[in-house]
Amino acid sequence: MTAARGLRVAALAAGVGGSLAAAYLGLVTGAVPVDVGVGRRTRALGPQTVDITAPRETVFDVVAGPYLGRTPRAMSEKLKVLERGVDLVLAEHFTPVAGGRLRAVTVETVRFTRPERIDFRLVRGPVPQVTESFVLSETTAGTRLVYEGQMGTDLWRIGQWWGAAVAARWENAVDASLASVKAEAERRTAVSSG
Repeated sequence: MTAARGLRVAALAAGVGGSLAAAYLGLVTGAVPVDVGVGRRTRALGPQTVDITAPRETVFDVVAGPYLGRTPRAMSEKLKVLERGVDLVLAEHFTPVAGGRLRAVTVETVRFTRPERIDFRLVRGPVPQVTESFVLSETTAGTRLVYEGQMGTDLWRIGQWWGAAVAARWENAVDASLASVKAEAERRTAVSSG
């Protein structure tokens, strides 16, 4: 192989490698969503159940407050409301990935049905389809919050593999969010009780 041909092969390999890296980064961060509608497969998200020692209205307010009211400064690195209505918002959610070096951005509609339900629908993100719900029911000890959802990916097995990777991180982020909701709702209940 001549030196010139070796340089062309190396340049081509670098270009292909760079393109693959850029595509991966675009997918991970949600900047380049792939929604081709071919080979769609769906998988369940959750369910995750959390029992919260707080009234259902308080739990609902903890979840809905940053969306329907003023988003606290402490949440500005996780949430930005783009459009706010009476019972529906369009919001960006930010999740650190790659050890915090990157930030995944999802855009979702969030619909509020007081006091029993909050529904999320993905508009843009690392997969083409996600629908989720928080369903709140009253219990003798307070509130039971049940999270369930469905994620869809395209391109058959490749999409299924990608969906499994995304779902693991997605459910971990939801788990952290539910723990935060539980802590804040119980804190508010303790303060109001005296």
